Amino acid sequence: AYETVKDSLDMRRPSRVATFIDKGGTGKTTVAAHLGVALAEADEDVLLVDLAGKQGDLSKHFGLWDEVERSIADDDDWPNISTVFQDEWDIIVEKLGDDAVEDLILETDEDVDVIPAHPGLDSLDAELGNIDSPSDRYSRLDDFLTEYVDPLGYDVVLVDLPGITNNVTYNGLWAARNVVVPVEAGVFEASQLEALEQDLGKMDDNFGVDVDLSMVVPNKIDRRTKLSKEYLREFREAYPDVLGRPIPVSQEIRNAANEGHTVFDIEEPSKTGERARGRFAENAEELRRRIRDEGKEHRTEVVSDD
Repeated sequence: AYETVKDSLDMRRPSRVATFIDKGGTGKTTVAAHLGVALAEADEDVLLVDLAGKQGDLSKHFGLWDEVERSIADDDDWPNISTVFQDEWDIIVEKLGDDAVEDLILETDEDVDVIPAHPGLDSLDAELGNIDSPSDRYSRLDDFLTEYVDPLGYDVVLVDLPGITNNVTYNGLWAARNVVVPVEAGVFEASQLEALEQDLGKMDDNFGVDVDLSMVVPNKIDRRTKLSKEYLREFREAYPDVLGRPIPVSQEIRNAANEGHTVFDIEEPSKTGERARGRFAENAEELRRRIRDEGKEHRTEVVSDD
C-alpha cells in the first residue's frame, strides 16, 4: 500500500493558486497574468483559468478576447468554462473525448495557456446555489481540475476569481488551496483582507478544507505618498511571513494590458516598467517556493498516515 501511495504522489499534480480579494479594481487579474508569465519565464508550464467574469479581462491581457468573442458570435463556444461545473460535463467528455478539454484551452504569445471566461459565468453562481450539498456545490472545479486538467502535465494552474465572494469564488478557493491577495493601500482593502482570513477559517472549520494565504501582494504602490508608506508598514507588521514585494504604480502596465500583453513582453521598458517586471519575477519565485514546500509537507503527511 505504501508503494502504491508513493508512486501516485511521485506523479505530482500541478500546484494550484487562486488570486482573490472581495473587491474589484485592485489589479487582481493583472497580478494573475504577470505572475503566470513570470512563472513561465522560470520554466514552469502554466495554465491560467479565468473565472473573474464574462468581460474576459484575462484574455484581453493576452490579446485573445477577439478570438473568444468571434467563437461566441459564431455559436462555436461550446463547451466553455461554465460547462465544466455542470452535471452533464462527464457526458460531454464521453461524446467529445480529449477535444472537450483541449477546446477550452487557448495558447498565448507569452508561453502561458488560458482557459477564457465566458458569458455562461453570469448565471453560474445561481446554478451552483441550487445544489443542496455544500461539498458538491463547492468541489466542482476541484473535480474538473483533478480529473481532466492534472493529466495534461501543467506545473502550475492559476485561477483568477471574481472580485466578490460567491459560489464560484468558493469553488476556486476549494480547488486551489493557495490564495494570492492583491491589495492597494487603503482602509477598505485592509478590512477585506481580514474578512478573507475569516472566510478561509470558516472553510476549514466547516469542510476541513485548508486554504493557505500564500501571498499578499501590495499593488499599484506609489512610494512617494505618505499613505502608501503607512499601509506598507501596516501590511508588513500584519503579514510578515507572506507579504510579497510591492508592485509600483505604472502606466506602462496599463498600456501593455490595453495592447494585449504584459510588461514582460516589452522590449525596452521604462524604469518603472522594469521595476514592476522585477517585482513580479521575485514574487513568482517566492510563491513557487512556498506552494512547493506546502505541497511537500502535505505529501509527507499522506505517506506517513498510510
